[in-house]
Order: sequence, then C-alpha cells, then structure tokens
Amino acid sequence: MAMPQAAAYALDVSPEWAGAPTLRVRSVGKVFQSGKRSLIALEEVSFEVPAGDFVCLVGPSGCGKSTLLNLIAGLERPSQGQLLLGGRTITGPGADRVVMFQESALFPWLNVQDNVEFGLKLAGVPRRERRARSEHYLDLMGLAGFDRAWTHELSGGMKQRVALARALVLDPQVLLMDEPFAALDGQTRDRLLLEVQRIWQETGKTIIFVTHNVREAVVLANRVLVLGARPGRIRAEILVSAPRPREPRGAELAGLANRVSDELAADSIRAGEQARRPAPATPVVYPGILVRG
Repeated sequence: MAMPQAAAYALDVSPEWAGAPTLRVRSVGKVFQSGKRSLIALEEVSFEVPAGDFVCLVGPSGCGKSTLLNLIAGLERPSQGQLLLGGRTITGPGADRVVMFQESALFPWLNVQDNVEFGLKLAGVPRRERRARSEHYLDLMGLAGFDRAWTHELSGGMKQRVALARALVLDPQVLLMDEPFAALDGQTRDRLLLEVQRIWQETGKTIIFVTHNVREAVVLANRVLVLGARPGRIRAEILVSAPRPREPRGAELAGLANRVSDELAADSIRAGEQARRPAPATPVVYPGILVRG
C-alpha cells in the first residue's frame, strides 16, 4: 500500500537538540490478533529521534499513539519493521527507557522519598546513593520538604511530579510519557507544562510524549508527529522553533496549533472518504498474518 507523503513545516529549527539518532523506527506495523479477528493498529511508521530531542505524538483516539509508545518501551513487539535504540534492536523493556503513564501509579504504603527510590532499591543501589539521587530529583521537581509525605496528602499535580522524579532518578536514555497530564485541571496542567520544559532543558533527556491535546504538543515539542486515523501512519511532521520557556497560553503558538489541527481535520476527511469506498477484493497481507478487507 502506497504511503502518503507526510507534510513538513520547516520553521528555522534550532540545532541545539540535534545529535546522533538515539531512536530509529523503521517501517513499523502492529496487528492485534484475537481469534479470527485482526486489527491493524499501525502501518509503515518510520521516523528518527536524535539524542536530546523532544518529540510529541499527536493523533485521534485509537490511532495507535500509545501502541507506538509501548513498542518503543519494549512492552509490545512489532508485527513488522524494526525499532532500534543506540543501534541495537529493541526486543523488550530496558533500563535505558522509562515510561510515565497517565496515572501516577505511586505506592500508597510508601512515602514520597521511598516511592522515588523504589526502582533504585530494586536495582541494588546502595542506600546512601539512593538518598542522594532521590533528594536531587525531588529538589529539581520542587518537592524538597515533601520527602516524608504520604501520597494521599498530595495533589494530582504533585503526584505526577513525584512520578516524574521516580522516572528521572533511574537516569534513562529515553523518557516515554503517555498523556501524563490528561486527568489534571487546566491550571495544574499549565504549570506542569512549564516544569517539563525546564526539566528537559536541565537534564537533556530524550523525551517522546504522547498527547491528544494540540496546544500541549506545540508548547512542549521540538517536533510534532501527527498520526492519522487507524491504521496509524505519520501524516505530518511539524517543527517548532519558538523560544523557551513557552507559555501554555501564548498567542505566538496559536498558528502552529492551528496547523496541527488542520492536519488532524484533513486526515479525518480522508478517513471518512475511505470508509465510504467499497472494501478491496484482495486481502492485506502481513508476514504470518492474513487480514481480510
């Protein structure tokens, strides 16, 4: 099946984050099989993420954004194609990648510091080093003084900051974030969008951030990859060069947000036109899997 050419908007992107590709996604497809029923979630997805880049994945519900993040995390295996990190094929989860989900998933029986240190403790890091590292990241997240607090004493935004500190303390090469602020109120989300920008600039981590919020994407990202309706494909790559810190409600980003919205709307129209066409007579074939149209 021919791939439509993804649109790209060159906006004088600063090279400050450019480096050797950390992540390569090559012609990746994902098919979920349940008995005789098959669902093509992703099809021919290809892109590269240089070290230290900040990329947002945007698309309609069900387009495969979270599936793609799970593939990068090694929680799922691709049906076709290849994912490489640092030149090595991703075959499963690894310490070089950490995922932050929509729910903070903190342990209620542990205080803030013990939650942050949990992964380090499992890894056998000595207590003194664990304490020094956790205190550093709690301070970075503006949570100094809350180390002995219990999770039920924290606001939703504070819980997500603890979850982010827990991810960063493991010193991953790539931080994968799956709509971590979706359940928060607008004011709290705006504060965290500023915090994440600051933390990205201070740590230099490679971040891949999944969201369905267009404004959130253009505030955070150097590049926004727009995925089309299922089966997910990259329809556009929009480059963002606005100076940081970017105010979440800044008017200068409105034009870029409109471009992302326009790409999503155009894909919705394409999807509607395709849905009205007769089903193809020939089956779509993946290696080892037969999906009938």
